[in-house]
Amino acid sequence: MNQSFITGLELDKSKLLNLLNLAHQIKAQPQDFAQALAGQSIVTLFEKPSLRTRLSFDIGINKLGGHAVYLDQQNGAMGSRESVKDFALNISTWADGIVARVNQHSTLSTLAEYAEVPVVNSLCDLYHPCQALADFMTLQEVYGDVSGLKLAYLGEGNNVTHSLMLLAANLGTDFVAVCPKGHSPDAQIVKQAEQMAAVNGASILISDRVEAAAGANVLYTDTWVSMGSNVSLEQAKDTFMPYQINTQLLEQTGAQTVLHCQPAHREYEITSEVMDGKNAKIIQQAENRMHAQNALLVTLLNKQY
Repeated sequence: MNQSFITGLELDKSKLLNLLNLAHQIKAQPQDFAQALAGQSIVTLFEKPSLRTRLSFDIGINKLGGHAVYLDQQNGAMGSRESVKDFALNISTWADGIVARVNQHSTLSTLAEYAEVPVVNSLCDLYHPCQALADFMTLQEVYGDVSGLKLAYLGEGNNVTHSLMLLAANLGTDFVAVCPKGHSPDAQIVKQAEQMAAVNGASILISDRVEAAAGANVLYTDTWVSMGSNVSLEQAKDTFMPYQINTQLLEQTGAQTVLHCQPAHREYEITSEVMDGKNAKIIQQAENRMHAQNALLVTLLNKQY
């Protein structure tokens, strides 16, 4: 595995399956990993607010015997008070790893270029690979083998869509992104996913028609408005409401499982009836952020694993 985890493409299928297997082990037998990061400090850089990402990394690192150091914009914005390069060079002298939740993917690229320690992408504008690891860990818990499943994402084609699509292609899961016209995933990332899917016996479909989700085992959605956007939910409502995950859509598609990376805006992209219903694995999915991320950190920072 490469030193850093920036796009998720650093993992081939075999390494990805090994990492997910380790995540299941850590979840089932946390006591066996209580000292896996003993004596190690990991700086968690945040340019964006967070609930799940901050807590799952902070608490997760602690459970592995490591030390998490939270650094937000109150300490000076990267690229403003100090260059991103100097952030990377300085942090590398003290810390054993960097986890960064940033506005621009280019920030991560610069951090990884100059850091002498592993850099983990905990979110950027193009990718959210740690979320996708947790998503597929959850699907393994529900279905076992995820190859051959059909996963349908509905809503805005964004960083979550990209990472979900890439991991689906890697693991042999058929993937459908159902997005309004003008809101599709990045074309270059779609092309990458299509190439991977062809190798792994899966398919990628991009559509603006909800009917494309028919036959899906899993429905997935995210907020209609990404953090930092000037568009309000009410403004987005007319465009995205036909893509809402609700009981009717579950019945139409036949899907048995519903996922949402959260934060969720109830009665917009998903109804409370579905979110609180028996098909939703959303809180299980949120818990698995910690276990999947811990497996990633152990793989990067403890050569024993």
